[in-house]
Amino acid sequence: MKPFDPSRKPPELNHIPGHIAVVMDGNGRWANQRGLTRTEGHRAGEPALLDVVAGAIEAGVKQLTAFAFSTENWKRSPEEVRFLMGFNRDVLRRRRDLLNEWNVKILWSGRRSKLWPSVITELEAAQELTKHNTGLTLVMAVNYGGRQEIVDAAQALVDRASEGKRVKVSERLFSKQLYQPRMPDVDLVIRSSGEMRLSNYLLWESSYAELIFREELWPEFTRELLWECIAEYSNRTRRFGKAVDSPLN
Repeated sequence: MKPFDPSRKPPELNHIPGHIAVVMDGNGRWANQRGLTRTEGHRAGEPALLDVVAGAIEAGVKQLTAFAFSTENWKRSPEEVRFLMGFNRDVLRRRRDLLNEWNVKILWSGRRSKLWPSVITELEAAQELTKHNTGLTLVMAVNYGGRQEIVDAAQALVDRASEGKRVKVSERLFSKQLYQPRMPDVDLVIRSSGEMRLSNYLLWESSYAELIFREELWPEFTRELLWECIAEYSNRTRRFGKAVDSPLN
């Protein structure tokens, strides 16, 4: 991994997305292509994430959300699930001091249900350690599912109503029930490995996000590729439902 260098800047970009969400896909395929087990691919994905975090800082991105473990990942083999639980826990323990030095604020988005207590402990410790940092916010989506987040938010409003509280549902009120109520809308979703789908990721928050799909497998991803994605984003026109009448001459 290339070290973080505050003086190092990406190429000049017209517009920087405030919030980028990444789907770190392709670890298993990267490993299998090299005759390795899927777990070795997950290990190789760790430095790629750190490099992308450094690149996001250098580009001036305010928030980066990384899809580390989905609610659907429990369907994988027991051996891989055990590895991923332990790996997420150990990465947080191993890297939180470095991220703290980079002035990164770490947050967790996801469900407590089924998640290993030791993983929750490390997530909460990382949040506590970095809570006063003012640089990039790194959200780790662990045991996260977009539909489940929406269902949980709806249930929270139902519970309020059942307590006799008057509830007038609005987008703003609904957003306050999400796992990270202060999370800004996603501007750019990047997925590695060539797959072209969201996979139940930040469905509410990404309603107007730009989508970029890259062929590179996640362990091959670098800050330079991140900057290429930001450059492509910068050249897109975001209308948010508006339209401009431009008849051809």
